[in-house]
Amino acid sequence: MNLSLLAWAAVTLLLITNIGLLIGRDWRWNLGLLAGQYLAMFMLLAQYWPLGLAAVKLVTGWMSAATLGITRLGLNEEADSAENAWPQGRLFRLFASFVVIVLALAVAPVFEQMIPGIGRAVVLGGLSLFGIGLLLLGTASALLRVTIGLLTLMAGFELLYSTVEASILLTGLLALVNLGLALTGSYLMNAAKESGE
Repeated sequence: MNLSLLAWAAVTLLLITNIGLLIGRDWRWNLGLLAGQYLAMFMLLAQYWPLGLAAVKLVTGWMSAATLGITRLGLNEEADSAENAWPQGRLFRLFASFVVIVLALAVAPVFEQMIPGIGRAVVLGGLSLFGIGLLLLGTASALLRVTIGLLTLMAGFELLYSTVEASILLTGLLALVNLGLALTGSYLMNAAKESGE
């Protein structure tokens, strides 16, 4: 398969998962979309890195999603009922994600010229992850959604930086940060459950 076609398929998957994360309310779907996001990241990074090194991102992302999922299974269904922060309309979130994608499309050619060797697909994917992560952080109040927003924001940074620097030590450090974010989110969800009892 053509590498360019694979890169744009990964970007399409990233955009679908990003919009789904912003619009979706069910925690099961959100964690599945987070796992799909890391699959798309793996597809993009596999073009720049060796397959084993790119697989570290995939495994780390899936472990983070599994950690959050296992923690969320132990909570009651009212745990997400606190998600009433303004703005909460799906139409607003869809419009905001459209604005982020348009901004990423507008900035991608300039960003691609500033950093030689980085592809437009990677720039578009990284900037959209970064923007949607910020939107998730700005519109979420539930701990699970805030943690997913942090992981998405971090994934955007990782995607942009990892295509420039392919270091094993850096990959391990970023994997540790991702797992640390997931474990911190899980701990806070459990602490909130215990304080509510």
